[in-house]
Amino acid sequence: ERDVLVNIGNHFDLASSIFVAPRKGIYSFSFHVVKVYNRQTIQVSLMQNGYPVISAFAGDQDVTREAASNGVLLLMEKEDTVHLKLERGNLMGGWKYSTFSGFLVFPL
Repeated sequence: ERDVLVNIGNHFDLASSIFVAPRKGIYSFSFHVVKVYNRQTIQVSLMQNGYPVISAFAGDQDVTREAASNGVLLLMEKEDTVHLKLERGNLMGGWKYSTFSGFLVFPL
């Protein structure tokens, strides 16, 4: 199950899991992904306009839970998009243990 806790302006579309920048500016994004009962390596990338900007991975074979996190400041133009992409592996239990946050730091 996916929940949106705060979405002022509705610039994050829950159906597609894509954030669309409402204006040009510097934005902060972070994500925290947990793999559960999964002996595969997972890799998650934060994508800006379809291109990977940052990634994080979890690959320990001997644990039942492992987390991967990353964060970045991005210069975005109006209507640029950001989303998370599972590049490798699968998330057993889905995304319910994971978070994704973003906000405008400074408008330009």
